[in-house]
Amino acid sequence: MRPTLVPELELYLAKQPFDIHQDAHELCGDIPFWAFAWGGGQGLARYILDNPQAVAGKRVLDIGAGSAIEALAAAKSGAKQSIANDTDLVSSAAAALNAELNQLALDVSSIDLLGEDPDIDVILIGDVFYLPELVTRVDAFLGRARRRGVTAYFGDRTTTRRPATPMTMLAEYLAPLTPELEIGYIETTRVWRLDA
Repeated sequence: MRPTLVPELELYLAKQPFDIHQDAHELCGDIPFWAFAWGGGQGLARYILDNPQAVAGKRVLDIGAGSAIEALAAAKSGAKQSIANDTDLVSSAAAALNAELNQLALDVSSIDLLGEDPDIDVILIGDVFYLPELVTRVDAFLGRARRRGVTAYFGDRTTTRRPATPMTMLAEYLAPLTPELEIGYIETTRVWRLDA
């Protein structure tokens, strides 16, 4: 499928969005975040494609990559290196397949990097604040990155959970979840840059 907000990219996504939840739970006991193009990820990917200077020639890390839509947008926009990182092994497999489908170079990592300080220039994060423990860990990760001078972009759909770090809103989009779980439901998606 081609996500509504990012038709430049084609992704392997759920054909049966309700059934995939049950199947994924039975097969690996996890939620299939990789099977959807979430609003925050679509918004962040759209922003990167429209503003390639944000990533061109830089080493980019997409944390909690899922389908890797943000990492793929970075690769398409000229990133020196684009890394899709997700501890879910099925997400890592989906990221690799999506890179192959789009004929883009993508490094895929399933190591938990939230406790690390990877050597990168730009961090991309979309829709990862769905669990309280993730909020705490991502905030700490972003705080360390900020002190090292790493630029971070954050995409979120309609939510009050955002990093505690000061941010500047860069863009706002209307984006439906792809594939749809509810016909006609569209969320407001915002893209932020964490202030230095």
